[in-house]
Amino acid sequence: MKKLAVTLIVATVLVITGTSAASKTINETDTELCETLKYALINSLREPIDKAINEIYKDDQEAPEGLSWASFQTEILKIRQLDGIGGTYEITFKVSPYYRAHITYGEDKVVVNSDGELIGYKHLKTYPKVHFN
Repeated sequence: MKKLAVTLIVATVLVITGTSAASKTINETDTELCETLKYALINSLREPIDKAINEIYKDDQEAPEGLSWASFQTEILKIRQLDGIGGTYEITFKVSPYYRAHITYGEDKVVVNSDGELIGYKHLKTYPKVHFN
């Protein structure tokens, strides 16, 4: 009988003071993604990232023709959950556009949501263009 009373008291204390594991929504990732998943995510959002790069460099008279970017040179800076689990996410990338044999021309921050919509972008840095004979 004493064991049952002690068990009930301990269980009651745990229920009253315990917190649920699902009670807090995590809005930003705090763990690293495996490389395959990272590249899959980046490549699935290629269209809005292309749109941002085109917008950023459209008025740059020095920008080389054929400016491109690669998923393996793209960094995921932040993933923010907007609408709860299974909802929309906002992903912030650092993209390094390049020309020719991966000669980096700039650095840009691009924000896209998981529905493939371009949210915003910011040009961070331009590197000097390398001229070839």
